[in-house]
Amino acid sequence: MAKDKTMYVCENCGQESAKWIGKCPSCGQWNTFKEFKTRPTPNPSRQGGGRLALSSQAASRPIPLSDIRADEEPRMDMHDEELNRVLGGGLVPGSLVLLGGEPGIGKSTLVLQTILRLTDKKVLYVSGEESARQIKLRADRLAPVNPPSADLQVVCDTSLENIFEHIEAEQPDLVVIDSIQTISTEAVESSPGSLSQIRECAAALLKYVKGDSSPLPSIILIGHITKEGTLAGPKVLEHIVDTVLQFEGDQHYLYRILRSQKNRFGSTAELGIYEMRQDGLRPVANPSELLLTDNQDGLSGIAIAAAIEGVRPFLIETQALVSTAAYGTAQRSANGFDYRRLNMLLAVLEKRVGFKLAQKDVFLNIAGGLRVTDPAIDLGVIAAILSSNVDTAIEHDTCLCGEVGLSGEIRPVSRIEQRIAEAQKLGFQRILIPAANLKAVNPHDYSIAIVPCRRVEDAFRALFG
Repeated sequence: MAKDKTMYVCENCGQESAKWIGKCPSCGQWNTFKEFKTRPTPNPSRQGGGRLALSSQAASRPIPLSDIRADEEPRMDMHDEELNRVLGGGLVPGSLVLLGGEPGIGKSTLVLQTILRLTDKKVLYVSGEESARQIKLRADRLAPVNPPSADLQVVCDTSLENIFEHIEAEQPDLVVIDSIQTISTEAVESSPGSLSQIRECAAALLKYVKGDSSPLPSIILIGHITKEGTLAGPKVLEHIVDTVLQFEGDQHYLYRILRSQKNRFGSTAELGIYEMRQDGLRPVANPSELLLTDNQDGLSGIAIAAAIEGVRPFLIETQALVSTAAYGTAQRSANGFDYRRLNMLLAVLEKRVGFKLAQKDVFLNIAGGLRVTDPAIDLGVIAAILSSNVDTAIEHDTCLCGEVGLSGEIRPVSRIEQRIAEAQKLGFQRILIPAANLKAVNPHDYSIAIVPCRRVEDAFRALFG
């Protein structure tokens, strides 16, 4: 009988080592190597049988590329426009999808309300965290009118071998495992949630869905994240799966964002936005109308910026408050915006434009609880800061977009036509854009007034005269 093999794996990048190392030679992080034991030759009979234990002869035999069948199979419609968009048009049969997010953000709610709509598919829901009664109570809350389909099977189990037996018996089209951190296999002698258990269970599930038998089910794994915001478990977990979805948002706000960090069957630039309600998550078709308020007339420190997250343009409200530092040391705070980029923009205002903000507190907030990384909202951020500093309101029918450089210039941004069209659709009368983007835009094609700006001073003159 083969002995267990002890290895050390970096939980940050997945680098393997035969001994413990203080500093990872791959990613440079300290104290990230964790010990786990694995069996090099596990008994196939303990792996659940069926498609899990693939034949090593078949796996190692070369096959001519011309003999491989690659028929385009229709994607599974999830009956959710936002989820279908992020997945690349639907769920690919035989794919392995990992959905991660903070505790209580709504991962189980999103998956459960989605599979409740799949009345034409057979779904197996494997729960390792909740009882069947808890799942039933949530299902009744999410679908109080339409009862769940009889093709939705629920099983509460944490053994990987038992899960494969359930899959072989039920033959479902879709399998949901909630969550991968609670699943364990007998091939690894460690507690559930350890690096070795997560790694081996994910590898076994991947081998199962990529088998030669047909039909192949799709598997959705729900995973936890660490306090740093990354997926819990070894980094190799993200390399194993086909698609990595990140469900994020502030629990104190209504909005949730579904991002695609990795997708072998579609683009990673897509974005889905949901609104958390009592009866579940509602897809938001037009987020701009929900993120903008109608009561900002006459209020200083508010600017509307045209941002793009993924491939979707929407307008967001940037709020700033500038006040004299009461305790001598100026405070800087940013909610939904990069704190270091805020300090850079404040330095540009002081060095290039001449506004003295070193002895003033600056607080910045992106309304709606969203976190925006688009550099095109730089112009909106500094406009809101200056509006609060001089206590002068920006006209409510004006929006801005542009990246601010260190020398005070306004740099061009991407997809300027989509930003202008979104502002025009929502009834704005004027938009400030970088002058370099004007050559790609015909102002006569839009009813909204387009104001080009080369430097930050030009934008301030257009806003405040």
